[in-house]
Amino acid sequence: MRVVIVGASGNAGTALLRRLRNEPGMDLAGVVRRLPGTDTVPYDAVEWHSCDIGTPEAPRRLAEIFRGADAVVHLAWQIQPSHDQRRLFRTNVLGSRAVVEAALRAGVPSLVYASSVGTYAPGPKDAYVTEAYPKTGVKGSSYSRHKALVEALLDRAESDHPTLRVVRLRPGLIFQRDVGTEIGRYFAGPLLPARLLRFGRIPVIPSHPGLRVQAVHADDVADAYARALASDVHGAFNVAAGPVLDPAVAAEAFHGREVPVPGFLLRGAADLSWRLRLQPVDVGWVRLGLKAPLMSCDRIAAELGWRPLTGAVHALKELVAGMADRAHTDSPPLSGAPDLPGRLGGVLRGRLPGSGNPY
Repeated sequence: MRVVIVGASGNAGTALLRRLRNEPGMDLAGVVRRLPGTDTVPYDAVEWHSCDIGTPEAPRRLAEIFRGADAVVHLAWQIQPSHDQRRLFRTNVLGSRAVVEAALRAGVPSLVYASSVGTYAPGPKDAYVTEAYPKTGVKGSSYSRHKALVEALLDRAESDHPTLRVVRLRPGLIFQRDVGTEIGRYFAGPLLPARLLRFGRIPVIPSHPGLRVQAVHADDVADAYARALASDVHGAFNVAAGPVLDPAVAAEAFHGREVPVPGFLLRGAADLSWRLRLQPVDVGWVRLGLKAPLMSCDRIAAELGWRPLTGAVHALKELVAGMADRAHTDSPPLSGAPDLPGRLGGVLRGRLPGSGNPY
């Protein structure tokens, strides 16, 4: 089975390569903008292609790469630089359109897409929504808006091309140790005292009733992709592990104290610090965290037999340990280079959080 993975060197892509590389009869190709080192696991058993999916020539180039593939897995997504929304739209929305167009040109029978809980409209924090819940995104979050736009694009593709099997996985937050440095750069920035996290303690946990989110280990997400590839299912599948992560769960896990914080203060602090280039996360991520619904995973359990092997708390602890140890891999997105944006060395080189490309 020939599988082409677009965005194969990122968080979910790295885990998926680990999951598929030893599968009998599996022929893997990876499409990335910046090639990883190919001497280390899991990047060594892959046929690599360099392609920026946001460029005008991407549909033609991707069609050449996709030709003969049994399936394409589209994982590529850019969340930084947050101060350049035009670039994010170019990669996320226009790039996704290029992937779909190329898959159709090449006659690929199956397309598996990395959607997200972010595609859903604002929803409940005390109940679980199914895959039929409205997928219109959360207002004020560009990430959420882009995810919803791509899902609408896939709706049209399915309607116009019924022979194309489309699967959409909608995971919660995806954690693993190897992305410790990446998550620190992308979501915290150079002021994060990462080394202090090695003690497994976070003394103060901001508390708000809306801060209830779901997470899943990257290896469990990779298993969901592998099951989707090996089956004939189509449509959307929520992917998350328990328990729901909220301030009380975090306080217990990291021996911290909950401190109530009003929503307007959370949003204001994020917005101001982002505008001052102190950290890379714009206020849209706070809005998304407060508004994104909780997801039911009954469908993926029933139709694909998927069950998470790692709980959300353990996955979160693994991520925090990875942040403390500056864990990384030999791929550009997961790089441990100290001079990248989001790290102190990057600031010293004039590369401020949320600015500059590549990240």
